[in-house]
Amino acid sequence: MSGNADTVTLITGAASGLGWALAQVAFQRGHRLILVDRDAEALADKSARLAATDPQRVTYHTLDLTDGPARDRLVDRIAARGRLDVLINNAGITHRSLAARTDPKVFHQVMAVDWEAPVALTLGCLPLLRDSGGCVINIGSMAGWMPVLGRAGYCSAKAALAQFFEVLRGEVADQGIDVLMVYPSFLATPIERNALGHDGGPAAHARSSVGRVRSAEWMAERVWDAFERGDKRLFPDRFTFLASLLWRLAPDLYHRLMRRRFAMELDS
Repeated sequence: MSGNADTVTLITGAASGLGWALAQVAFQRGHRLILVDRDAEALADKSARLAATDPQRVTYHTLDLTDGPARDRLVDRIAARGRLDVLINNAGITHRSLAARTDPKVFHQVMAVDWEAPVALTLGCLPLLRDSGGCVINIGSMAGWMPVLGRAGYCSAKAALAQFFEVLRGEVADQGIDVLMVYPSFLATPIERNALGHDGGPAAHARSSVGRVRSAEWMAERVWDAFERGDKRLFPDRFTFLASLLWRLAPDLYHRLMRRRFAMELDS
């Protein structure tokens, strides 16, 4: 489907970073927005900024998406409103820590936020999306396509997300539901600034990266353009996409280059 003034769009993680950029672009393109985030103060502030222009097109809900009952209540509220056209699973969390040194609770938390929550929310919203002939947009990561040192849990969660929704795509194709998988590389967003360390506290070292670090605004425009074209997958950064091909074609060379580029991770 393509967007129009009647499109109702739910965005998770909407109070900052890519979620906020996606919300602004969608609002500019005429969507009616349902914004979700666990940061109550930031969410209220951002929602008010958009509502100042047109209060009829913005509602918001503060909740932790890993809270199953709260998530179910959100779906019930949306159903009571009567329509949902686009669900954007954007909320996420990452970590920077070597796998062997990481407390398993960190992996559990990353999987809960980055895989379990979007899967459960999508399944709850499927009847609404079926009725509208809607679309699920998932913010994955190139880390789901290739290994990134110090991100074992994050890579695992994003790989699982991609596999789940590629399977779901085939299963709901005849129900009129579209799926757009988005695979960013490194973005300048709070997800990296708020990365977990090995013990669940803040990460103790700065991140390593490859290629250009893009802005959330740059990414958001490309996501909505891809949606309006009806794309199934978006690989916005050519350099990182080529790196993912290197991983598939010459994995040993990829690992040597990765260890050199991410040496800081090995010393952390």
